[in-house]
Amino acid sequence: MVKRKPSYLIPDTRYPKQKQIMNFYMSSRRDFVKTSATAAAVVATATMIPGAVGCAPKDDGKLTIGAIGINGMGFSDLNAFLRQPNVECVALCDVDQSVLNKRAGQIEEKTGKKPELFTDWRKLLERKDIEAVIIGTPDHWHAAIMIEACKAGKHVYVEKPMAKTIYEAMQMEKAAKKYDRVVQVGQWQRSDPHWNDAFAFVQSGKLGKIRTVKVWCYENWLVPPGVVPDEPTPDGVDYNMWLGPAPERTFNRNRFHFNFRWFWDYAGGLMTDWGVHLLDMALAGMKADYPKSAMSSGGKLAFPESPIETPDTQQVIYEFDGFNVIWDHAMGIGMGDWGRDHGVAFIGNNGTLVADRGGWEVHPEVSTNGPLVEEVTRQKGTGTGLDLNVANFIDCIKKDNRETNASPTIGRAVATMAHMGNIAIRTGRKIYWDPATSGFINDPEANQLTKPDYRAPWTLTDF
Repeated sequence: MVKRKPSYLIPDTRYPKQKQIMNFYMSSRRDFVKTSATAAAVVATATMIPGAVGCAPKDDGKLTIGAIGINGMGFSDLNAFLRQPNVECVALCDVDQSVLNKRAGQIEEKTGKKPELFTDWRKLLERKDIEAVIIGTPDHWHAAIMIEACKAGKHVYVEKPMAKTIYEAMQMEKAAKKYDRVVQVGQWQRSDPHWNDAFAFVQSGKLGKIRTVKVWCYENWLVPPGVVPDEPTPDGVDYNMWLGPAPERTFNRNRFHFNFRWFWDYAGGLMTDWGVHLLDMALAGMKADYPKSAMSSGGKLAFPESPIETPDTQQVIYEFDGFNVIWDHAMGIGMGDWGRDHGVAFIGNNGTLVADRGGWEVHPEVSTNGPLVEEVTRQKGTGTGLDLNVANFIDCIKKDNRETNASPTIGRAVATMAHMGNIAIRTGRKIYWDPATSGFINDPEANQLTKPDYRAPWTLTDF
């Protein structure tokens, strides 16, 4: 029998593995975004979602948008915008000319109009007719672009996680308030109605005292890349602009496009990539904000030879008043708690509510007298969270309402929580948060990791 190398150790010649992973990554999200009449009907009922903001349009005028960073989720977001009525995309921006040309052709085919193309986001923001922008860049660019977009008078739909660092997320929240802009973070689960139904059950008290919330993400298709050498920057790529405020480095395909998420210069790994989606559901269900403390273990336990820097395996224990939240993630494994690859479990004395993107159910504890809470069979989700999130953003613009379903305050809270998990594992100790100082107690090393170190000439606006 021929012994084969693990797939993550097989170098790709151009980007075939990266393309395969990205296609899977995007299709897994598109499974939750239906373009059928059913989806349109659900969007139309967005104002009836418990806890959602109902923002009725104040006119029938078109919303003119531009999109910055359109290779992955930025393009999925753009398509969700174009599924809404009276939306026109007039400009696209990306540092990769091949991506830019491809997306321009797709938009022209879809809408009959070719958008203006930019490789520098600052030039796109100069267009006075653009009312709102989508920011779908890697994480390390979110803060600078969002703040400048707000300053330029644009409303902003920014991908999650809201920021690469805790400090940036706080500045972004302040910028939205200072410039009085409508901002929606791409945490679209906040707009998916079945989550609100699950939260209502959690908050009803029927589960009894909830002392533990488990949150997990096990993704067997997320196999990290193998080692490849540095190489010349591909033709048509403005790599210096792609790096932006990040440290200067020689081009390596493993750090570019999709795989940027596994390197500390640009992102925070699975902890922030999926963590902000799922930990956000723990915060919403428990009506919580900052954890009091965090401690973490893990590392590159499954794929030590891979060049990625962020953990492929990680557990975090977050302490709140009266309960703990436990985060658990694994790359290359698909079977998590309750037989699901992702989810949130609210564990109470009377029973456990398990929720994921597909729906929720309740499993009762049983005493000698029978079940302690009613059993609730699977309540299915709509699978239209992204469309609903975009619809909510657009409606709030038209109504001049700043309280979007996934507001900057919500984005800041969960970004802080996810980054706390990474800071705990990077420092190797339990860290304690002080909301009064927006920093960690007696821990200069941890506090240093809350802030970015921008490469000149880029700077971050402070408020």
